[in-house]
Amino acid sequence: MASENFNQFGPTFQSKIISSLLTDNKFIQTISDILEPKFFDSDANKWLTTQVSKYFMEFRKAPTLEVLKIKITQMDDEILKVSVIENLKEAWRNIEATDLEFVKQETLDFCKNQVLKGAIENSIDLLEQKNYDEIKVIIDEAMKAGSERDLGHDYIISLDARLNESVRETMPTPWDAVSTVMDGGLAGGELGVLVAPAGIGKSWCLQSLGAHLVKQGKTVVHYTLELNESYVGLRYDTVFSGVTTSNIKFYQDDVQKVIDKLTGKLIIKYYPTRAASVNTLAAHLKQMEIQEIKPDVVIVDYADILKPTTFYKEKRHATGETYENLRGMAGEFDIPVWTASQANRSSLEEEVIDASKVSEDYSKVMTADFVMSVSRKVEDKIANTGRFHVIKNRFGVDGITFPANINTNTGLIQVHEASTVSGKVAQGKMDNSEEYLRKTLSQKYNDMGGFE
Repeated sequence: MASENFNQFGPTFQSKIISSLLTDNKFIQTISDILEPKFFDSDANKWLTTQVSKYFMEFRKAPTLEVLKIKITQMDDEILKVSVIENLKEAWRNIEATDLEFVKQETLDFCKNQVLKGAIENSIDLLEQKNYDEIKVIIDEAMKAGSERDLGHDYIISLDARLNESVRETMPTPWDAVSTVMDGGLAGGELGVLVAPAGIGKSWCLQSLGAHLVKQGKTVVHYTLELNESYVGLRYDTVFSGVTTSNIKFYQDDVQKVIDKLTGKLIIKYYPTRAASVNTLAAHLKQMEIQEIKPDVVIVDYADILKPTTFYKEKRHATGETYENLRGMAGEFDIPVWTASQANRSSLEEEVIDASKVSEDYSKVMTADFVMSVSRKVEDKIANTGRFHVIKNRFGVDGITFPANINTNTGLIQVHEASTVSGKVAQGKMDNSEEYLRKTLSQKYNDMGGFE
């Protein structure tokens, strides 16, 4: 016969139930009417459960540590008081336990089963009386026990809650101008996409995003589907140090000194092109969770070459599903995700790349929260300039273009407000690109001593 209390789970498990009650209002709300203090072994945990339930019924939230301290001082039983304090300390130590979700689910299942068991026992007499309608009512009520009670957002009375919950915890970009229009950057569950033709510098932009956050002490996971892990690492060396990738071997000590000062964590994981799906990335993130590594941002270079999870006759449908799954992964792990996408070949000589130039499937743009294109003509590559254009922005204005300095030799990417001095200088180079190109080629000719 199954146990009618938590004895089968042990004392640590029971302590983690108390931890969950102290930290998860949704859990208390769901379980409050079916969690009986008598299920616990110790009188101390029975007392704590009773106090948490009473406080929740009155204030609709878990009691703070200060509230419990006051309740404890009001206790008459000195022996029980000592025991309660020890159990509360143990529960507080378990608040950061990685298996609390499992504990909550097992606890909920146990309590539901106890309610259902009681309903069946209460139906025996009714069964003998052939009172089937009342049996159905009793069993139906038991089946509803422990179900989620959150009906949604009660708009009229919830302005304070909206203001508190609408604050996004964002991960900023390296570019203040871009972070400003994004209302701080990307937040957990959001997907950002950089769009550019081949050879423009999408990967360098993604690496700049990652490097900026590592400098700020964040943990970044960078998935690469084209370049191997070591080469991507060398590119990060370049972004951090300013030493060109080909010269790092000559300045190894200097580069190492820069790396040693970094306060964040960078994990680079390589999967061959079309060998990994979004499910593969999600499985890797779960493995990191097991090892107690919590990324602050995920970078996927790049989503167009992930393996689709479903077979489609048309490639565009598969690509659209991939972006939906990628955003779903961002939500599941509550992590911001940055990736890149190819622009059409016709966009190579475009001044500004807009949404019509996104290749394969426009649903990429519809799915993403933020989409920004990077355009560089031949003259821009020589002048180390370019344009960042906001195609879509769920957090603010879109349709604006920023002048930029883009040097893929040193990994230096700077995005400017058009009205600033640096923005005007970069824009001036682009406005006079043909003259700048002529002067540059002329200088190179002179440096070579002309032709013989």
